Amino acid sequence: MTGLACVVYDDELTRYNFGRGHPLAPLRVDLTMRLARALGVFDLPDLTMGPAPIASDEQLALVHTADYIATVRAAAADPERVDYRHGLGTEDNPTFAGMHEASAHIVGATLEAARKVWSREALHAVNISGGLHHAMADSASGFCIYNDPAIGIAWLLEQGAKRVAYVDIDVHHGDGVQAAFYNDPRVLTISLHEDPRTLFPGTGKVMESGGLEAEGSSVNVALPPGTGDAGWLRAFHAVVPPLLHSFEPTVLVSQHGCDSHMDDPLAHLTLSIDGQRAAHLALHDLAHEVCGGRWLATGGGGYSVIDVVPRTWAHLLAIVGGSPIDPRTVVPESWRTYVEMMTGRQAPTSMTDGRSPVYRDWGGGYNPDSWLDRCIQQTRQRVFPPHGIDPFH
Repeated sequence: MTGLACVVYDDELTRYNFGRGHPLAPLRVDLTMRLARALGVFDLPDLTMGPAPIASDEQLALVHTADYIATVRAAAADPERVDYRHGLGTEDNPTFAGMHEASAHIVGATLEAARKVWSREALHAVNISGGLHHAMADSASGFCIYNDPAIGIAWLLEQGAKRVAYVDIDVHHGDGVQAAFYNDPRVLTISLHEDPRTLFPGTGKVMESGGLEAEGSSVNVALPPGTGDAGWLRAFHAVVPPLLHSFEPTVLVSQHGCDSHMDDPLAHLTLSIDGQRAAHLALHDLAHEVCGGRWLATGGGGYSVIDVVPRTWAHLLAIVGGSPIDPRTVVPESWRTYVEMMTGRQAPTSMTDGRSPVYRDWGGGYNPDSWLDRCIQQTRQRVFPPHGIDPFH
């Protein structure tokens, strides 16, 4: 990496808290930041830390309706309030005191990361607490109140970005971001996720490929349950690089949900920390190849709070900072002690799962008897032609 990078963060971002027992535990963000600090990531010479502002209602309205923002405000002031029409007060999205402010704070962090990249104060910027990709214009969904990646993209377009590419590697379909830009040819959304027939939110089928004026701008790779490192990376490299090179985005925005891991309790893919690290590295390299390195990264899902999220996101933070962590690195004892004190559980001892993230390149041939290969080829056939790419090459 050449150029500065920025991590946008302050401890107040952990106030996005649906309560005890909810899968989206704010502890996962705290543990990530503490592990990265213990590993020396924040001491890297080209990495700076920046505070996170709170997004204004005007900024939230880049994606969300005024009625919905007002409803979230009302629920934040009265946590007993439910509004099922707007997705608030459900099991997934329980209301809590200060919900509007906490949610707007996460949006503000992503917007500040976008501003850093757009102003060229930083080449790469990351909001690890962000990536809340399910929220719709007028409703909460899937643990997401406001959709910070979509708002960040809308802000970049407002500033004059000609084209923005969004790559979502969360195990769940990035439905809220897709919906926000389904008819906008300036935004290419690519989501690699578990087959919607087996996982929330039930969308992300291959035929969801963009509106009439934006055919091919929404790309969905629906992966068979059980897909591991080799299959996932095969799918990624068969679809994402050709599209990004053709689209030539001004900025790359990525969502790094790590619930694709084999230990995640809410999904059924089987990636390792090593496979996820390879995905982070691939997105970093693509940012340099297609848009001069301008890269805005966010967190996302991930519900193995101790064993997975802190390690994979510490890898991401180090990659953003230009100095990837050797997978063989030993996890600092100070961090493991903190984990045991906070949770009573033993933490991992290494930054690797001991896997080798190798894959068979698509150029080596397509196997029609493979469920995975059929999924990949269906996506290529659906979206490559509008971009002038031969799906059979």
